[in-house]
Amino acid sequence: MAASNKAIENSNRLRYIRALERFHKSTISYLLNTPELKMQGFVKKINNALKVLRRIEEVAVYKGELQDLQTLVKKIIFLKESDKEIEDIKDEILYSSNQLDKSKNARRYKKDKHTNSKYDDWD
Repeated sequence: MAASNKAIENSNRLRYIRALERFHKSTISYLLNTPELKMQGFVKKINNALKVLRRIEEVAVYKGELQDLQTLVKKIIFLKESDKEIEDIKDEILYSSNQLDKSKNARRYKKDKHTNSKYDDWD
């Protein structure tokens, strides 16, 4: 019985993470591909994306980049209520999204610290 609970927990976590990623990706693509951004359209887009996100139960995430993603999604939701200009909101969201991608990539690719020293014994 315990094994099936663990499997259910894992599938719920995955479903939540995918929903966060979908919310994030759709928001970013909306901000980048909409020719004339208006606050009204942005709010409508976020509200529609929220309907889908709210259907899925929120699960605790522990991994750094997933926590950052969760924080970014909450920030996007918060920004739809703000009285900032849409361009400022766009810049803020895109900057945060870029930082998230940067931190993901930093872990993925490790640069050799002493690239030249590995060839020293070839002489």
